[in-house]
Amino acid sequence: MVAPGANLLLVRTPVPETEGVHGFPQIVAAETYVLEHHLGDVISQSFSATERTFPSRAAVEQLRGAYQLAAKNGVTVLTASGDSGAADVKLDASTYYLSPQTSWPDSDPLVTGVGGTQLHVTANGQPAAPTVWNDTYDAAAEGFAAGAQGPSPLSGGGGLSVLFSRPGFQDGVRSTAGNHRGVPDVSMSAACDGSVVTYSTYRGAPPGWSPSCGTSEAAPLFAGIVALAGQVAGHRLGPVNPALYRLAAAHAPGIVDVTQVNNTVSFTQGGRAHTVLGFAARRGYDLASGIGTVNAALFVPELAATAGHQKP
Repeated sequence: MVAPGANLLLVRTPVPETEGVHGFPQIVAAETYVLEHHLGDVISQSFSATERTFPSRAAVEQLRGAYQLAAKNGVTVLTASGDSGAADVKLDASTYYLSPQTSWPDSDPLVTGVGGTQLHVTANGQPAAPTVWNDTYDAAAEGFAAGAQGPSPLSGGGGLSVLFSRPGFQDGVRSTAGNHRGVPDVSMSAACDGSVVTYSTYRGAPPGWSPSCGTSEAAPLFAGIVALAGQVAGHRLGPVNPALYRLAAAHAPGIVDVTQVNNTVSFTQGGRAHTVLGFAARRGYDLASGIGTVNAALFVPELAATAGHQKP
């Protein structure tokens, strides 16, 4: 556990989220209940839908109430940026778009989008520079995650939103984001080639330990770090995106730049091979890793001192 002093609350909804609006009203209702009853300081979400599967921007606006309430109450909201790299699925949840896509709610300016990295060590076991997570062309990782050798999309999501314009906290990275909201904001470990082990219980299956990967790993990892920073600060931190970009612009020691690999993905669809060119990691902010990843020992006190807060 990243934040051993934190209390964990699992919130479930009766309707699964699929592409488009299906399932989201129930999620919003559940999160609103949590917020109105002050049951948490950090919300970690491991679900999203491709922005283009929503019927309109207005349909998304109707679903933002929980995030607006979270910002008002000083609660931090995090969302995984997805595991399809620069591509993402259509409304049928199985066919990929053939051009770069982003997803919501990680693209929401009130939410911190969490992408994926792969951790590395040197031959003598010392930490080496992390890279963007992309297992698309790793046959062993594909076999573990998808049951086939691939290639198929298996990388952290990232790109430019078609729903939201560039928020003020991204003005300093306008050369990359342009007039659009760019995602992700930050990245954490997500590689299937280097999975974490989790304990799960599901109906119809025996409980037990199993390896897990993807940005559904990365988002709760960062949630734990935000919880630690809140404990250090002694209060809720609220939306942390402004603080993240301020720390990155100041070259804070706790921000670890990610400068290698990309989220380009390949797959076979309709009997043809396709490649969706993604975004390469580079110095500073990029659309594959965001501002990069973090050195928690340094980053936690930096975030605690920088992030604003609102008490419930």
